[in-house]
This record gives sequence, C-alpha cells and structure tokens, in this order.
Amino acid sequence: MAKILEACVNSAVSAVAARNGGADRIELCENMMEGGCTPSAGTIKFARKELQIPIMVMIRPRGADFLYSHDEFQIMKNDICAARDLGADGVVFGILNPDGSIDLKRMGELVEMARPMQVTCHRAFDMTADPFKALDDLRDLGIDRILTSGQSDSALLGAALIRELINYAEKRIIIMPGHGIKEHNLSEAINLTGASEFHMYLPKQVGSAMTFTREGVKMGKPDLSEYGYELIDEERIRRAKEIMNS
Repeated sequence: MAKILEACVNSAVSAVAARNGGADRIELCENMMEGGCTPSAGTIKFARKELQIPIMVMIRPRGADFLYSHDEFQIMKNDICAARDLGADGVVFGILNPDGSIDLKRMGELVEMARPMQVTCHRAFDMTADPFKALDDLRDLGIDRILTSGQSDSALLGAALIRELINYAEKRIIIMPGHGIKEHNLSEAINLTGASEFHMYLPKQVGSAMTFTREGVKMGKPDLSEYGYELIDEERIRRAKEIMNS
C-alpha cells in the first residue's frame, strides 16, 4: 500500500512549498506555537487556488485544552462552513468533555455540518482518558481519521500504542501517526507503527530581509527573534517522500 505524507503547514506559502516537495495532502494551520489554530479565509482561498492536492483545514479557535465554550463552538461551526465554501477537502477538529471523553453531541454536530468533506480528529485524541473508547466513539460518529502521537510526547515514544490502535481499528478508521516524526526517524516510525499515513511538520528558518531592525521590542515571541520565521522546507518534504517510497 502506498504511504501518504500529510504535511502540516503554517501558511499558504508553506502549503505551496509542501506541494512542490511532493506532499500528498496538507493540513493547513496558523499559530504553530500553540499547536496550530484555524487559518484565515484568505489563507484557505490562496492555498485552494494554488494547490491541486487535498487541503485539510484546522478548526481550532485557540490553543490550550479542547474544552470549548458555547461561543467558541459557534466559531468552530462558522469556520467549518467557511472552509467548505472556500473549497477545502476536509477539516480537522476535536472536542472533549471535562472528564477526558469525546464530546459526542458537539462532535456529531460538527461532523454532520462538515460533510461531504473528510473529517480528521486531531491530537485532542491524545488527551482522552481511554484511547480505545475514544476510537470507538469517533468511529461511530463517522470520522475518517485520527491524528495521534500515541498519547505520548512524540509518535516514536507512543509507537506501541499506535500499533495497538491500528490493529484495534481493523481499518474501520484511519490511524495517522504525527508529532516528532522527521526524516531521520521516519523509517523507524513506519516499522514500529505499521501505519500507512504520516503527519509531518518539516520547517526551516527563514531570515528577515529587513535592513533596519528595532532590538528590544517584542511582538509576542519572548524567546525568539522577531526577524525570522518558519517556512516548510521543500527539500525536507522531498526527502521524507523518498523514504516513504523506498
């Protein structure tokens, strides 16, 4: 079975780079410092115009936990409608109850709104109290795919659970490893998990072209320079895809 590389991207420009490197699909996000949030309408529109590969849009109104208020839930519904109207192929979201179980009612409502787009449950899954019960719940909701690090700090550390989940799922729902998978450990991740789809964030640092810089003034990144940013590395994507195909 051919393996699929889903590139997590932090901008529409990064989406183009991922496409150029040979990614099979992208997850389009913004605000990667908080694990990824919903991209702007302009970002989705630009990516759709430039890309022919599938685009999965992150639906996440903020960072931190996955317990959302009434207002945040309304925003998620609005963003799903906007993503569909702008031509997205799928959406990515997850909502939990306070006890760490899947919020079946609200997740079900979002799944119904999202169709006919694909639906992935993101790493909210990794914060559930019982991953096997969560898998059953998500499958029963008709969700297509679960992104997971195996409830660990990286997919390599959680590889044993990921393999268990894949076996338990029996192809009823796709289990996609993600978080911490890079070119140097991709072969190991493939062998340890037995998965067929992999989610990877492969950036490079891009320096600013500013000739004048104002030091000592921060715009929200206390530990990072304001004069540089991350962009998906086309060559890293290409190398990862070559490893998948070997």
